[in-house]
This record gives sequence, C-alpha cells and structure tokens, in this order.
Amino acid sequence: MAETKMEKPRIAAMERGPGPGRYTLPNLTGYQAHDVSRKLHPAYSFGLRLGTSFIKKQIGPGPAYLIDPMMTRYGRDGTAQYSLHSRHKELEPFKTPGPGAHCPEKFADPSRHRPPAYSMGGRTRYRKRDANPSPASYTLPSMLGDKVPNRTSSACYSMAPRSKLGGFDTDYAKTPGPARYNTTSAEITQRKAPNYSMQSRNYMPTDATRIPGPGAHCPERVTLNRRAAPAYSLGVKHSEYICPLVTDTPDD
Repeated sequence: MAETKMEKPRIAAMERGPGPGRYTLPNLTGYQAHDVSRKLHPAYSFGLRLGTSFIKKQIGPGPAYLIDPMMTRYGRDGTAQYSLHSRHKELEPFKTPGPGAHCPEKFADPSRHRPPAYSMGGRTRYRKRDANPSPASYTLPSMLGDKVPNRTSSACYSMAPRSKLGGFDTDYAKTPGPARYNTTSAEITQRKAPNYSMQSRNYMPTDATRIPGPGAHCPERVTLNRRAAPAYSLGVKHSEYICPLVTDTPDD
C-alpha cells in the first residue's frame, strides 16, 4: 500500500505575485492614453518652432538694399568730387662726388704703352650631355695569369692542398703504436674484490596534514558537558506575509 503524504494547506500570502509597481495605470494628463473614467480638462500645447529651412524658402525683398547716395530720381548727381591720393616720394638731390671718390692711378694714359691685363672668369659648369668616360673609368686586365688573350703569359705555379693518399707522411703499414693498446683488468685472471654502491639519503615518512595547535582550541565555547546560557536571535523586521497599508488615495 502506497503511503500518502499529507501536505499542509497553503495560505494566500505565500503566493508571490506582482507588486503594486508592476501595474501601469492610465495617464491623467494630456490627450493621449488618458483614463476614460476620469474627467478630461482642457489642455494647452505649444506650437512647433519653425526651422531655418522654412525661412530660407520664403525669400522676399527686405530693407537690405544699398542705394548709391549720389543717385537721384533724375539720374546721377554731377557735382564735382575730389579724392585723396598717396604721397609722392621726395626727389633726392644729385650727390656730387668729392675729391676722395676719384682714382687717377686706375686710369691708363692713352699716350703710353699699356701692359697686358688678364681676368679670371668663373668656373664653367660641367656638361651634362657629355657622357665620355674619364681616364680613371677604364679597367685594364691583369697581367698575372692566363686571362689576357693577346698577351703571352709566363709559367704559373699553384699550390694544391695536401693529398691524403701518396703523401710523405702516409703510413701504409697502419701499425698501431704503444698507446694503442689498453691495460687488461686484473679481475679477469685474479679474484674479484667486493663492490659497494652508495644510494641517496632516505628521509623518514612524514604527514603533510596541518594539525591544530593548543591555541586553536576554545574550551570555553564547548557547552556539551555543562549548562549553556540563554541565547537570543534577531528575526525579520517585516514579515513577508503582512499586506502593506496604503492610506494615500487619489482624489476624484
């Protein structure tokens, strides 16, 4: 027989529902989405500000006209007018040279023989279009070796590397020297001595668990073997099952 589990009746306060702030009431101001159960009072609105694009489209004659003051209804005024020009530069008087300005020694007497005179002109620029190479641009072939086809080359000698075969120090017999032989161990023909090996140091097994010390225990807090003092706890300030009391209601 199956056991039937008895459930306690649940009160309505245990059913958690949306709070008062969850509901959205109709608006009481303006024309849009106004509460139909409330009286609608007259409302006034501000008009829209006209933008600059609307003003620019309406182009009309304004007071921004520049009328020539010399124009009359009979035509332009013919009164004489005067204008001011800039000041002219003052004419400098002729400066007569003094006695020190003359150099008679630089004047050549035309009745006498004049020695030849030479002048040094400025350095001429290089001709960019002249692509003729200079003497240092030529590279003559070397006279050493057999690389000159129209010249008779002398006898040349070259040094070859040392050959591994046929040299003066080549040992054809391949006879081993005294250092080639190894010393025979005495343990082969005689009794072998005992051998000992050294191992690493062994450590005692330890426990890595952290054991609490005497200062970690609090005997004064243990109440199993003696009577404990009464203890009080602080409950919830407001019960979640109490309905909030609303006293402020909107006037009709």
